[in-house]
Amino acid sequence: MSRQSILVFIKKLHRPVFTTYELSAISGKSLSTTTQALNFLQKQGLIFRIYRGIWAEIDNKRLNPYTVVPFLFPRQRAYVSFISALHLYGIIEQIPQVITVASTSHTKIIQTEIGTFSVHRIAPSFFDGFAWYQETGSFLLAEPEKALVDSLYLSARKKRQFGYFPELHFPKSFSFSKTKKWVKKIPDAKIRCCVDQKLNTILQRKIS
Repeated sequence: MSRQSILVFIKKLHRPVFTTYELSAISGKSLSTTTQALNFLQKQGLIFRIYRGIWAEIDNKRLNPYTVVPFLFPRQRAYVSFISALHLYGIIEQIPQVITVASTSHTKIIQTEIGTFSVHRIAPSFFDGFAWYQETGSFLLAEPEKALVDSLYLSARKKRQFGYFPELHFPKSFSFSKTKKWVKKIPDAKIRCCVDQKLNTILQRKIS
């Protein structure tokens, strides 16, 4: 496969991130041949390898770490939540060191060339409350109320992550009644009670 032909297929995808598998499928070439072509383009400084089988165009203005999330979980859904989502909504000003992601898979850290992703397991029955970011279809993002409850949910579990928040700035559109509804959906009664207490503390601080 020539450099020109693989670039044509990359451009046809109309997005900055792509995988070896999908280029192999649309080009009709083997994975080995496709990989060789991609490695050549990387040497030419046109693309770079983000993670296993995941690539991106260099200097593409639409590329950011969040757009990689769907490609890291090709067989299941995952959504940006917790501290990262709260930051995107402006509720937390401090920029997170890692991108926090909710998934039904095991908790883990994924290191890539474009950023570090901290994946946290959410009970399947509680895996909800998200939509495509700004309807772009680039990555799934928790709604602000669910992102807060997700954070409290993790802080109430064994590892007690996200137990401390920097100053929170809630927009007028933020609904505490909606957060209460999400708390009621937490399947574990002990965690549900703990989250409800933490949420009440946040609400009292906001009122005072």
